[in-house]
Amino acid sequence: MLVSKAARRYAIALLENAKEQNSLKKTLEDIQMVKETIDNSRELRTFLKSPIVKPHDKQEALSSIFDGNVSKEVSQFIKLVTQKGREDILEEVAWAFVNEYNKDAGIITVQVKTAAKLEPNQTTELTKMLEKATSKKVNLDLIEEEELKGGISVKIDDTVIDATVKHKLEQLETQFLEVSME
Repeated sequence: MLVSKAARRYAIALLENAKEQNSLKKTLEDIQMVKETIDNSRELRTFLKSPIVKPHDKQEALSSIFDGNVSKEVSQFIKLVTQKGREDILEEVAWAFVNEYNKDAGIITVQVKTAAKLEPNQTTELTKMLEKATSKKVNLDLIEEEELKGGISVKIDDTVIDATVKHKLEQLETQFLEVSME
């Protein structure tokens, strides 16, 4: 997800506050819950972005959803965001917070595409290899795509290592077309 500068600033401020309060883990859990709640509700996203709905109504709705389910600090943070009229970027703030937390903790998310589900021991081995190669803690984002036919595709930041059968077949097709053109 693309994150605005404003969302990133809010996220960094929340991260710094959580560090000062020694509540980093709890804040992360709470923000992940906020993120998942917004991600899983198209209606809530539409409601938060609607210019027709009054800011007070948005604040009341968010309070009823999250108060008692998140820490006092995160609840106050959500109120601050809505008071500033930025509830429309709350989802972005949550994404940015998780990204900033991971960056701060030396954790990277690696997208791995396979044709079939990996066995638990394969996932463990792949994680170990990637952690050794990147010198960081790795969270795997596993995606199954049958059309890959076999092999694996690994995406780290903007680098893609594509060792899938589909990719190899596409390379062969390109080579055959180039040779037939000569």
